[in-house]
Amino acid sequence: MNYAQAEKMLKSCGQEHVLAYWKKLSKKEQAALLEQIATIEPKSVRQCRAALGVGVENGCRKESENQDGKAPKVAELKGAALKKAIAAGEKELKAGRVAALLVAGGQGSRLGYDGPKGCYSIGPITGAPLFYFHARKILARSIRYGAAIPFYVMTSEANNEATVKCFEENEYFGLNPDDVFFFTQGMWPGMTKDGKIILDQPGHVFMSPDGHGGLLAALKKSGALADMKKRGIKSVFFFQVDNPLVEIADPAFIGYHVQEKSEYSLKLCAKRDPYEKVGMPMQFGKSYRMVEYTEMTDEQCNRKAKNGKLYFLYGSPAIHVFDRAFLDREASKAMPLHLAFKKIPTVVNGKVVKPDAPNGYKFEKFIFDILPNAKRAAFLAFEQKNEFSPVKNAEGSDSPATCKADMQAKWARWFAELGVTVPTTLPLEIDPVYAIDAADLKSLGLWLAAD
Repeated sequence: MNYAQAEKMLKSCGQEHVLAYWKKLSKKEQAALLEQIATIEPKSVRQCRAALGVGVENGCRKESENQDGKAPKVAELKGAALKKAIAAGEKELKAGRVAALLVAGGQGSRLGYDGPKGCYSIGPITGAPLFYFHARKILARSIRYGAAIPFYVMTSEANNEATVKCFEENEYFGLNPDDVFFFTQGMWPGMTKDGKIILDQPGHVFMSPDGHGGLLAALKKSGALADMKKRGIKSVFFFQVDNPLVEIADPAFIGYHVQEKSEYSLKLCAKRDPYEKVGMPMQFGKSYRMVEYTEMTDEQCNRKAKNGKLYFLYGSPAIHVFDRAFLDREASKAMPLHLAFKKIPTVVNGKVVKPDAPNGYKFEKFIFDILPNAKRAAFLAFEQKNEFSPVKNAEGSDSPATCKADMQAKWARWFAELGVTVPTTLPLEIDPVYAIDAADLKSLGLWLAAD
């Protein structure tokens, strides 16, 4: 892109001011700015401006839709139903029709770590990174079922290089590099209240990641969706990088998804308290929609069912299975934007100013916004202690300390199933390839030595 092309494009969407300091920039800075402008799509700018023009109040998007739907029917697989679902899932895994999709675009800054969150050390004994546990679980499933599970990893511009380097330095944690596909999520410019793109340097546009919902466009643009289709993938297991307890490509979940002929299936867990910060799927007519915790009233949060439990009991920790064809269908559609009013450095009269109060908007897309478009959806309950312990905060709840404790408690329960009590004071860590569940430990027979 040259200057004339950039100027024409910016004028088409009312953003000529982006080139206001052009003559004061060095040749290198000019080239970098043109390269950045080339990544900005006019239709995206117009979508952001439209979002700002309606439904914005106090930094939040207004929700005109009714938010009081019905709680969905959530399955709890037991006995024969569980065995049937596992068998169906194992059939898909053995046929090589399952892929894993990881959202890993975040940095570890909230944890005091300078690097991709996936590189953060979480192994209770080895200090292995989050990526290690995810990759080794995928490898364990691949070995068990004799078929590759291709691993698609969505990064961001900020951490892609470091993420790829982490995998390379660790020899892909045992995975075949040909089965690991890295791709970056999109970046969207920040805007002022009146819809003007914000410059955080005279020659640089402020950009931020477009959220986990941006993975649809990124999957298509990167060729990942085409790669899935070429491989014959039917079911795509989606999860987030900060949860090392997740049971990746769980056969029961995959099987239930297939049995229900679902396009979008969600694992849900009972909330720890009425106000837990998780999205709640609700049914509106024949379709479903995710309602964010910030959109729920006190009455909804505390409403009770006939059995005395919370009516809206189950929340989503972002563990999903998608039908690959559904992702194909949705990838070309525009998604709703979610707005966040933030303090963003901005250029005033050629100088960078750091505001004391929020002054601009970031735009994000959320993956669950495609839930209403699914022709069929399914919901499966799971126990939080077995599959969800995120690493979000440096201290307190959902911290490295609580996550490590939950990981060790889960492994200790495996031994308990075999009649072996592991003292709580004994450090414990199990490589997923060594054992992915209690059945693996039993089959190895080596656990007897611990008795």
